[in-house]
Amino acid sequence: MDLVVRTERGAVRGTAGGELCVFKGIPYAAPLDGPRRFQAPQAPERWEGERDASAFSASVPQPAIMPGIPSSWNPGDSAESLTVNVWTPDLGGGLPVLVWIHGGAFLGGSSSEYDPARLAQAGVVVVTVNYRVGYEGFGWVADAPANRGILDQLAALRWVQDNIASFGGDPGNVTIFGESAGATSVATLVAGSAEHGLFRRAIAQSLGSLFCAEDEFHKVSELVLGRLGTSATAEELGAVAPEAIHTAQAAAMAEINEDRAAWTNSTPYAVVFDGAVLDDLPWAMLRRGSGRGVELICGYNTDEARMFTVDLPAAAKDPALLARGLRLDPSVVEQYRAGYPGEPDSELHALMLSDQLFRMPGLWSAEAHAQAGGRSYLYEFAWPAPGSGGVFGACHGLDVPFTFGVSGGLLGTTLLGEEPPADFETLSAELRGSWISFATSGDPGWPEYTAQDRRTRIWHVPSTVVADPIKASREIWQHRF
Repeated sequence: MDLVVRTERGAVRGTAGGELCVFKGIPYAAPLDGPRRFQAPQAPERWEGERDASAFSASVPQPAIMPGIPSSWNPGDSAESLTVNVWTPDLGGGLPVLVWIHGGAFLGGSSSEYDPARLAQAGVVVVTVNYRVGYEGFGWVADAPANRGILDQLAALRWVQDNIASFGGDPGNVTIFGESAGATSVATLVAGSAEHGLFRRAIAQSLGSLFCAEDEFHKVSELVLGRLGTSATAEELGAVAPEAIHTAQAAAMAEINEDRAAWTNSTPYAVVFDGAVLDDLPWAMLRRGSGRGVELICGYNTDEARMFTVDLPAAAKDPALLARGLRLDPSVVEQYRAGYPGEPDSELHALMLSDQLFRMPGLWSAEAHAQAGGRSYLYEFAWPAPGSGGVFGACHGLDVPFTFGVSGGLLGTTLLGEEPPADFETLSAELRGSWISFATSGDPGWPEYTAQDRRTRIWHVPSTVVADPIKASREIWQHRF
């Protein structure tokens, strides 16, 4: 089998793995050296001969963001990190294309952390993308555009349009999908950039509430800059070591969390309403008809926030305290008690946080898209994780192993146990089949979402379709929609 593919910038040689051809570390933008770390992505240089595409590139600069999991980046790593990876079952196939945008709170994450082989083996071309995170991707730079991480994603999608046919993909049938900050990116791309025509369909898994206005964008960035003692120009920031920025942003995060009520988000970075990438909250823009031609799946996990609250002391799981931190009227707590009778305060606390962070943004986006005449689907991932004594429930991130059919790693064993139950393979196959069907034809296998019946897929064993599964929460938050 000839594993050499010619891209617009030069030829790449991949590897054969089972039924697939795999190409890793293909640059879609120039290296992040010097000021370019903080500027809009630039086209990579052309190369002569065959470029080895058998290994992942370096990750973009980032610190470790989860205890026990080391960073995928290390000081001194190559600056050539804005790359894509391609898995294809047929180099001449004209197949549907799935482009994965990873999560990580816009603080970390890497395309190398995901193995989409099982998706690709079912007859699709899968592309995974590195993009800038942290200050490089989402901090304020006076002489560079905002939302550079999203601009990276757009550059990667343009690479897909220009090159994916050579890898067996159909550039006219591209679906973007992502989880957490990746889903936030997906919603941003649908609502703010769909006019570029770079994709046809989109799947937002646990769309996060990670958006802010320009005044907060500048204020948060100044918390980091003040600790660095540098001005906000690409030239000066490009001379600062990434690890120094990571130390400064950790201190900024601590300051934000000391006074949660003063900030929109609990992390330093979010998609800013810059008037270029995004004008407003995605569900507000979708309601006005942005991205109407894109077919959209949105979803959330039942117990999203348990990933973050399970280890909190009992005193911190106070719904009234959370309501103040989220700037909600105190009456909201009583509304939750009425809507979820018999639930202890610790569960109400997790429910409120789940709704604010993920469940409402996903529901609102699906509903807004449907109201504007777009094809819209909603799901709830409800299968509870058996690992760690079942304390996590259907928490944030649980759907990712099911999406790829890969149960290993620290997250997988924590949530699923050393040996995942038989339900894992059953539900993973069903979910993967649904995503592939959607990418192929626009039909995920359950009815469209409408404001009249609110039919929602419940991913469980067995899976079902129900109407308005989180009606109580939806009605409590309706005033913010």
